[in-house]
Amino acid sequence: MLNIKDLSKTYANGVHALRGISLSIPTGLFGLLGPNGAGKSSLMRTLATLQEADAGTVLFDDIDVLKDKSAVRRILGYLPQEFGLYPRIDAETLLSHFASLKGINNATERKEAVESLLRLTNLWSVRKQKLGTFSGGMRQRFGIAQALLANPRLIIVDEPTTGLDPDERRRFLNLLAKIGEDAVVILSTHLVADVKELCGRMAVIDQGQVLVQGIPNQLISELDGRIWRKELNQGDLENLGPESTLLSTHLNAGRTVARIGSASNPGQDFTPVAPNLEDVYFTALRKHDAHSDR
Repeated sequence: MLNIKDLSKTYANGVHALRGISLSIPTGLFGLLGPNGAGKSSLMRTLATLQEADAGTVLFDDIDVLKDKSAVRRILGYLPQEFGLYPRIDAETLLSHFASLKGINNATERKEAVESLLRLTNLWSVRKQKLGTFSGGMRQRFGIAQALLANPRLIIVDEPTTGLDPDERRRFLNLLAKIGEDAVVILSTHLVADVKELCGRMAVIDQGQVLVQGIPNQLISELDGRIWRKELNQGDLENLGPESTLLSTHLNAGRTVARIGSASNPGQDFTPVAPNLEDVYFTALRKHDAHSDR
């Protein structure tokens, strides 16, 4: 169990990146949703011991994450949003080097660990291929391979599927699902679909604050009877009452379709629809926007 309580961080330029974040994260996949600039990466870097917090506590079982950084690093696997690779080195050689840095010093154990992870991430057949020739999805799978060295108990992946094509995204999500059976895995993303497909628990954050957290299906059920849909005509949104909130719009066969949050029918020709996780996400953000000064 990872317990985060009242975690705060303000940068030197005055940006309040984290404002009293409190989360309880059990074994399995935990989705951390939020728009760009919400504070997700700041939280991930703090948990990964890459930056100091100003206040708060973080405990992973009996490890004080903020104070005992060396203990955290021994049980941590981290895949940042952006990471560099040596383009002229092959995958097997570089992963073996990373294994040495992780403390796997026995040559036989290191070789077995590298082979196992390359097979797990479906990279064994290209193990002698230079990393500079890897596709985006192959690079992400190599990134998770290095994050899994030494059997980490806490794994952090930051925006892992951004830019991947559908096939690569599917392979990567399937891999994360396997990993989440035996470790705490935090998936930080702005893509609702990733959380919907993978995560047993989730939280939405914005401007460094937790807006909502819980079990996705339960959060969805709380919006039953409160989501409405309509194909828009000019001026439709201008007539929405104060108790109605525009959650999102999308195109359907060239027509703009709106999803509205409202406890009652917001107007003529609106139809009730079943809520989904995107509605949970946008409801949390719109409520927060209405009460913030941005």
